[in-house]
Amino acid sequence: MKAIDILTTAIGNSFRSRLRTTLTVIAIFIGAFTLTITNGLGTGINQYIDTQLASIGAADIVTVTKPVAATTTTTGPKPYTANGPTEVSGGGAPGSTVLALTDSDITAIGKVAGVTAVEPQVAIRTDYIEYGTNGKFQLSAVGEGAGVRIQLAAGSQFTSGTTSLEIILPTSYIDTLGFSSNKDAVGKTVTIGITNAAGEQTTLDATLVGVQDATLFGANPSFNPALSTALYDAQKVGQPATATSTYSSATAHIDPNATKSQVADVKAALVDAGYAGTTVADRIGTFQTVIDGIILVLNAFAIIALLAAGFGIINTLLMSVQERTREIGLMKAMGMSGGRIFALFSTEAVFIGFLGSAIGAGIAMLVGGVISRVLARGLLKDLAGLQILSFTPSSIATVLLLVMGIAFVAAVLPASRAARQSPIDSLRYE
Repeated sequence: MKAIDILTTAIGNSFRSRLRTTLTVIAIFIGAFTLTITNGLGTGINQYIDTQLASIGAADIVTVTKPVAATTTTTGPKPYTANGPTEVSGGGAPGSTVLALTDSDITAIGKVAGVTAVEPQVAIRTDYIEYGTNGKFQLSAVGEGAGVRIQLAAGSQFTSGTTSLEIILPTSYIDTLGFSSNKDAVGKTVTIGITNAAGEQTTLDATLVGVQDATLFGANPSFNPALSTALYDAQKVGQPATATSTYSSATAHIDPNATKSQVADVKAALVDAGYAGTTVADRIGTFQTVIDGIILVLNAFAIIALLAAGFGIINTLLMSVQERTREIGLMKAMGMSGGRIFALFSTEAVFIGFLGSAIGAGIAMLVGGVISRVLARGLLKDLAGLQILSFTPSSIATVLLLVMGIAFVAAVLPASRAARQSPIDSLRYE
């Protein structure tokens, strides 16, 4: 009997007892459906997180701070030292304290092996933003480094290398400032007010190049490097010439194609130089680990359902072997080997597993697509671009192969029993 004959015979035998096969397929369907849905949930959330990473930093950026050195003082403030290092808050995790970076630190960071460029993160305290006659509104923005891609509802990313002053505003600013729509706002000129060191308020005009969608990490107005520099320079007007510039952190650029080990080497070199480096992956890694852990637990429940279905396959095949004892004896008497009989029954089990998993995965994709669209228009409408359930060919193939593998393992016992039967005893079976 050829392989194709074994396959066609196994498929035909699967439907000899339709009720029994149907019940087994339903059990497999439940497990495959659950496993596909939970995998789709994990894929959808992780894909959304990946698309959001660019909004908080590019992959080739390391945020550098100078940690406070450990001392023997365990409580209370440290003694004051004239011309000593200055501590600032907010440079690391919330509530943390780091040493302020100076221009000499920026130079030192730039010399660390693996760092291609470095720029200080300056603190800009703007007063307001204004457009037309709609009034002035508070503005708290962040500067965006090279390589950062903001999720946009309209407009475009910052122009690379430009000296033009550009700003991107979140959608929450559009109606407030008096624009009729996101598209209407793009290309318009807004006025930003800032107070300098002498207490005088000055203004700068910037072009609104894009409107930012709400993201998982919030949405804030963003300045391009040229606007950040212009505002910082305006803010410093009137500052004594002897004043020293200090920064809470710096942005170090590394090779965009650097491997994980190379990034780790750069961070180790920064530590050796007295600094600490944090990548986007470091900041988001814990969050992704929690999500993956939740999905793993959900997948475990689906696997339990599939294992229960596996016992259904064992029962189905054992009954089939018993019912077809004389048939097995006849096949052996006609020269069919035990290996081919084993292949026949195991193929029957694998086909039942494939049938149940294919139906389960297919319906899960249909149901998941509907749920994603409903949630995107309702509960999750503020998270643009989030498809809560996302299915990839690789994940569907994994589910099918896993279920078929469980079905094959479940078939080993009954198929082995069929293969070991004596043709004489089988033909005598009543």
